[in-house]
Amino acid sequence: MRERYQGQSLNRLEDHRFLTGRGTYVANDHVPGVLHAHVVRSPHAFARIVRLDLEATRGLPGVVAVLSEADLAADGIGELPCVTVIDAIEPIIEPPRPALARDFVRHVGDPVVLIVAESLEAAVAAGEAVDIAYEPKPCVTVATAALAPDAPQLWKEAPGNSAFLFRKGDAAAVAAAMAQAAHVVECDLVNNRVVAAPLETRAAIGFHDRKTDQFVLSLTGQAVHGIRHVLAGSVFKIPLERLRVVVPDVGGGFGVKNYVYPEYALVLWAARKLGRPMRWVCERSEDFVSSAHGRDLVARSRLALDKDGRFLALEVKAVANMGAYLSTMGPVSSTNAAASAIGGVYDIPCVFYEVRGAFTNTPPIDAYRGAGKPEANYLIERLVNLASLKSGIDAVKLRRRNIVSRFPHRTAMGMNIDGGRFKANLDDAIALADRDGFRKRRKQSGKAGRLRGLGIACFLETSRGVPSEMARAAFEADGTVSLAVGTQSNGQGHETAYTQVAADLLGLPIDAFRFHQGDTDFLPGGNGHGGARSMHMGGTALVMAIEKLIEKGRLISAHLLQAPADQVAFADGRFVVQDTERAIEIGKVAEAARDPANLPEGMPPGLEGSATNSSELYNFPNGCHVAEVEIDPDTGIVRLDRYTIVDDFGRLINPRVALSQVHGGVVQGIGQALLEHVVFDPEGQLLSGSFMDYTLPRARDLPNFAGGLDQSAPTKSNPLGVKGTGQAGSIAAPQTIMNAVLDALSPLGIEELDMPATPYLVWSAIQKARVSERISK
Repeated sequence: MRERYQGQSLNRLEDHRFLTGRGTYVANDHVPGVLHAHVVRSPHAFARIVRLDLEATRGLPGVVAVLSEADLAADGIGELPCVTVIDAIEPIIEPPRPALARDFVRHVGDPVVLIVAESLEAAVAAGEAVDIAYEPKPCVTVATAALAPDAPQLWKEAPGNSAFLFRKGDAAAVAAAMAQAAHVVECDLVNNRVVAAPLETRAAIGFHDRKTDQFVLSLTGQAVHGIRHVLAGSVFKIPLERLRVVVPDVGGGFGVKNYVYPEYALVLWAARKLGRPMRWVCERSEDFVSSAHGRDLVARSRLALDKDGRFLALEVKAVANMGAYLSTMGPVSSTNAAASAIGGVYDIPCVFYEVRGAFTNTPPIDAYRGAGKPEANYLIERLVNLASLKSGIDAVKLRRRNIVSRFPHRTAMGMNIDGGRFKANLDDAIALADRDGFRKRRKQSGKAGRLRGLGIACFLETSRGVPSEMARAAFEADGTVSLAVGTQSNGQGHETAYTQVAADLLGLPIDAFRFHQGDTDFLPGGNGHGGARSMHMGGTALVMAIEKLIEKGRLISAHLLQAPADQVAFADGRFVVQDTERAIEIGKVAEAARDPANLPEGMPPGLEGSATNSSELYNFPNGCHVAEVEIDPDTGIVRLDRYTIVDDFGRLINPRVALSQVHGGVVQGIGQALLEHVVFDPEGQLLSGSFMDYTLPRARDLPNFAGGLDQSAPTKSNPLGVKGTGQAGSIAAPQTIMNAVLDALSPLGIEELDMPATPYLVWSAIQKARVSERISK
């Protein structure tokens, strides 16, 4: 028997090229004859374009073209659509979104003019010379304010700035339970707006072949087939086969690179119009105002409990900021995705969730790591802590009393959970975090004049994403096996994990494989990554494809070995005739399969298998995290001192890669809880528009992580037994840390504080509490 690769913490196969500078990134792709694109953007949050004079700019040195929305319209270029489908009470209103602004600009950074030049320097210089006059209008950047009767109206198509109204659950049952409850706790919670800020900004190169009328788009993205469908169908109105989308290595995405942006349409259009390749690379300052932002949801939430502390009902009424336009999948995070995880790991008999989307003069919102699940888990875990405070029941006892413990379990929102370590995670995390020793550590901090708090939070992820994925496995002429999967890695380690799965199934060494992704020529379809779906959906598709390859190999082997097919079995890289010593290695079968003379009649040459995995089944990653913080009351600085992770992701293909994904997600959750916040001034200007003003976590902000991942509860939703790991850390961390911060502040009577818990906000809350205390005395 060969040693199994699955379950081993192998070094990532892709890392060698990354560490030796051999990664392939769009911005580094030097294309002969390429032109450079620069986008002139709106400096106003809301304004009418009253003059657009481009003639003088067209004559500047190096300038090849200066293009506006009128040129787009003349060439019949379509608008960018939102493709989200939700069962809304009030249907989604989708205002037009041309790739360049038409008559009005609706957020700072809205694209207005495309400059094309022989060099980037010439394009930027020409952009500064464009003569544009605006008539500024009052703007609104806060979603709740946008829904007010006197708010500025962004779109005639959307009265009251309402984008949609979504409801799910049993409102009547919730109201009845609330009326009978012994305790009802309620609070207003803000899930703050953040930028994704991947290390690699967005970039694209457009190509067009005039002889064949074929387009090629090379971009830093996450879903090549989805982007292709939107651009070919809605924007260029051409058959799919005339557009190829290619994604090389990607330096981080976190959701922000899943979507169709104006610049992608612009580089293809300009390449066709001018007959030369077109490059656009997003500057960091552009990225802050032109890429989709994440989160930005406010909610009024209520939780009902009986006299024994059992949860009876949950009600959430939320407002989601959509920005100025509906992004490709913008509404999904605050609607379908959030609703699937409302209530978390707890057995709550009835739940009602309502959310209204609002248009504002800000960049569009779309799915960011976790996509709705962080918002949902944040709500319930903050409520549970508040319920503990109001009822006097210990926070751990209250969670243990209400946590789902019998499986399968059907949630109030209709999700069927097949299993999980919900209660075991809680118990293990509490033990590892040494909660019993916390009182002593808090006393020691107090002697030093500091406040110490401990926060506990569980989480539930609903992982699947788009319910279909494709894969192909094929032996090549050089004896290697190519693997193509319709998902897309942007740092997760797919090349390693998929290869580990394939190596075990085919009984071959891991260096026998070549992994392919991110090219619409590799597979006829695919849905990228998102929703922590890659191993669940893509891994299953790969298993199915390899099973088809093996079945074809079995039939060929039976023909070669002159044995009945039903007496040939495959194991450990060989086809063996049962009860005999006749056998043939799969590599030899693949070599023979290239010659039709060696094949059964009618069988096409080659040894390969392709499959589509269509499955409505979700899996349910879950866990419990514990954070311990220390606060300096004189400065408001929060120091994250300890952090414990106990998570259940079913079976792990590569434990080290999986844990690294969790750590990365936790760090992003730390950023949202303590540091990151997109801030606009009253005129809609972005005040946090660079890394001078928008703070990402650094190594010094992080503690050493304790705990890890437990594999004792594999899911039955896929043959690998895996549950999605990619988003869990960002789902769990924010509420864990905020619960710790509020626990530290509780001796001062502080019960509410919104993210991010920056030094100024924490210090201000402490000063306000001290003033209130003095007044009360």
